[in-house]
Amino acid sequence: MDIENVEVEKELRVVFMGTPKFSVPVLEKLIVNYNVVAIVTQPDKQVGRGGKIGISPIKKVAMDHNILCLQPRKIKEEYEEIIALDPDIIITCAYGQIIPKELLDYPKYSCINVHASLLPKLRGGAPIQRALMNGFTKTGITIMFMDVKMDSGAIIESEEIEIAPDESYKSLHDRLSVLGSELLIRTLPSIISGDIKPYKQNEDEVTYGFNITKEDEKIDFSKSKTDIYNQIRGLDGFSGAYCIFQGKRLKVWESRLSDNHYSNLIDGEITNIYKDGIGVKVSDGEIILTTVQLEGKNKMPARDFANGKDIVGKVLE
Repeated sequence: MDIENVEVEKELRVVFMGTPKFSVPVLEKLIVNYNVVAIVTQPDKQVGRGGKIGISPIKKVAMDHNILCLQPRKIKEEYEEIIALDPDIIITCAYGQIIPKELLDYPKYSCINVHASLLPKLRGGAPIQRALMNGFTKTGITIMFMDVKMDSGAIIESEEIEIAPDESYKSLHDRLSVLGSELLIRTLPSIISGDIKPYKQNEDEVTYGFNITKEDEKIDFSKSKTDIYNQIRGLDGFSGAYCIFQGKRLKVWESRLSDNHYSNLIDGEITNIYKDGIGVKVSDGEIILTTVQLEGKNKMPARDFANGKDIVGKVLE
């Protein structure tokens, strides 16, 4: 990189907008390479039963680097302070609010977003979870220009990665987070120089990765073992999938597929206790739950959970 380009990058006024852990590597790469004048993140909120106030991972980075941190409750109504910073470019990554047109139109180099899917697939707030829950074998990162609709702007660059058959949300989240930071840093010089050829998304290929709901977390044992397995791994390291055991919520963090079939049992019935878990009857056979967490208890191997309990024949709801 020549001296002139280094000076341009250090003079560029960057505002970064993000909130969760996923955004942290992206922001940290920007801080090293560019002049980040402010960071915008979601407001602090209460966490846990004690009502303790928690800050976002992105706010912690701002505090660690002594960078101005703004936390508007409604960005559509509270964007003037950002415009007053005179940003040359605004970069978002999992911020969590829709950016108003007034802000999108302001920066010289526009507003760009780092999104964790291969757009136009999986627009929305949970693309990593949905990729796994839908059984995708590949996903990736997309760098795009932002517009007023969610994740619908012109694509600048993207990069694909394979999803391993046994990969969980945590693993895929971490890999995509690093990939996003690297792809952004590689792409930004071309955005600034204008040496890019963005292209529109194909609206006929649009799918959505909407935020996870409580209904998405509930296991339905009348589904196929593959669907349930994908649901469990898609939420492992996030909120977790769950079922009900004797009136209490039983989180299921990990599982494996089984080749066994039990035509004489009902869906959700516990079939057997194995060395590594608990077998459960599903529509097309059996799934084995390997790591679970009963309401009010710590996460544990499912075999340990089963010890001392007469649970074969009981039904998980």
